Amino acid sequence: IADHGQRSVLANTTTARTMAASPALKKISKPKGEEPDDLELQVGQEMYNLEIGSAELKTELRDLTFLSAKEVEIGGGKKAIILFVPYGLLKAYHKIQTRFVRELEKKFSGRHVIVIAQRTILGTNYARATKNKGPRPRSRTLTHVQNAILEDLVYPTEIVGKRTRCKMDGSKVLKVLLDPKDIVNVETKLDTFSYVYKKLTNKEVIFEFPVLEP
Repeated sequence: IADHGQRSVLANTTTARTMAASPALKKISKPKGEEPDDLELQVGQEMYNLEIGSAELKTELRDLTFLSAKEVEIGGGKKAIILFVPYGLLKAYHKIQTRFVRELEKKFSGRHVIVIAQRTILGTNYARATKNKGPRPRSRTLTHVQNAILEDLVYPTEIVGKRTRCKMDGSKVLKVLLDPKDIVNVETKLDTFSYVYKKLTNKEVIFEFPVLEP
């Protein structure tokens, strides 16, 4: 009887959680059988709240969903949230990204929110696979995907230059130069960009602004 009662409580808890999360679930696209975690439900709920409560974002947010949300440590006890979105919706996100990110960061206690499109990398043996015809699409190569992640990270700021610096130990560090007109808006996020890129690609990158000659 006790076991039956425990199962009943667990079932009721699960049902209550699902019912409470139902508006949030509308904003989350998960493969069949996968359940969103608590962070994803929170993000979904905040997106839904913005959709019904913000006149300027309502129309644009109506058809937007995301695939997953991950919280990462970015040093100094701070955290950031990476929002992975369907590649086909990236342009729609870009239309409202500045306002959308600003509102989400308010809801998540100032944690930086980064929007990244989900992309698939095809290995070098793609062209040799018998079921595939033609060369590997350039947009699916490792290099192209990693470059695209850089652009996603800093959007809407533009990348104006890249330089590779060689360390004494022979390792290389990429320096990415950002458009100085956005320095006020993104200067506090440069470390976040570096930590997130390292997390996603296992590569070091330094984001900075070019030194302007007087």
